[in-house]
Amino acid sequence: MDEQTRIEIEAAAFRRLQKHLMEDRPEVQNIDMMNLAGFCRNCLSRWYQEAASERGIEMDKAAGREAFYGMPYDDWRAQNQTEASPDKQAAFEVAFRENVGEADKD
Repeated sequence: MDEQTRIEIEAAAFRRLQKHLMEDRPEVQNIDMMNLAGFCRNCLSRWYQEAASERGIEMDKAAGREAFYGMPYDDWRAQNQTEASPDKQAAFEVAFRENVGEADKD
């Protein structure tokens, strides 16, 4: 497989993952994803932002999230996010530290 084809296939797989998380399974909570898999939609939006920055494209966190979520993050949260139990929040603190670090968590 040539390099361009590989890149196109990887991009298509990313777009399908994004569609799955945003359209097919919006009820799956980010906190559950982070607790079980060590990443969530916010991580994917951050990786998108970082990839843009590596290519000289200025993008802040809000713009990265809007690019991934397809809407402002606060709108997504209002439509889809539910209140997390104290147990889930405690597990999230551990998962976030282990997978992301001590940075901003929202």
